[in-house]
Amino acid sequence: MTINEQPSAPLDQARPVALITGVGRSIGIGAGIARQLAASGWDIAFTYWTPYDRRMTWGAEDGAAAAIARELEDAGARTAAIEADLSDPDAAPRIFDAAEQRLGPVTALVLSHAESVDSGLLDTTVEAFDRHFTVNARASWLLIREYGLRFRGEPDAVAGRIVALTSDHTVGNLPYGASKGALDRITQAAAHELAHLGVTANVVNPGPVDTGWMDDGLREALARSTPLGRTGTPRDTAHLVDFLCSPQGQWVNGQLLKSNGGAAS
Repeated sequence: MTINEQPSAPLDQARPVALITGVGRSIGIGAGIARQLAASGWDIAFTYWTPYDRRMTWGAEDGAAAAIARELEDAGARTAAIEADLSDPDAAPRIFDAAEQRLGPVTALVLSHAESVDSGLLDTTVEAFDRHFTVNARASWLLIREYGLRFRGEPDAVAGRIVALTSDHTVGNLPYGASKGALDRITQAAAHELAHLGVTANVVNPGPVDTGWMDDGLREALARSTPLGRTGTPRDTAHLVDFLCSPQGQWVNGQLLKSNGGAAS
């Protein structure tokens, strides 16, 4: 288990705290969500795991966590950047310990991390299958469980928020899509099992979002599949997460929401 904390301002709990996983790249969905919530008055703890980015085609972005933290602080947020390996079953309590020590109790948990390596029914290895479920399903359950064990809301108030990002892409992407399906069920269970705490829990499927992994041909094809003629952006997803975390979003609960611009499947 590795956790590295970036510096933060002194403790001041005037703003609610959001813990966002998977904020390792400045152009990623997680970073977009962090920016939006910071602008809406949240302090931000976020996790990232550089070794994952290093083994992906896009590579690691040097200094990304520190740069994202500075950007959030410029927007008025206190931050805690936590490097954490979510395949470690002991990661969840340590992440929450770090976030609480720097910023205070966590009000919103946003799960935007992912293990995503393409493979299909015939070529997926047992190791790859297990790794996807470890990171995408088991780690998400452990983070949600830790959140539920620690959450202390006001009596009779709907104050806590859980939002998880999912995908329905399974063809040629079996372990990713299957593990995200498990994530859906875990999060929807939380909407019922944590309701007595005043917590809502929803799943968002942002569809294909252009975060640097698309080539020109795929980008154009996906753009043609939407009524607006464009692919999704991190900001599109961030606006929906911001609403779900707001007081106005409290009636939306236990849902799997598509935010893909009406893309034809």
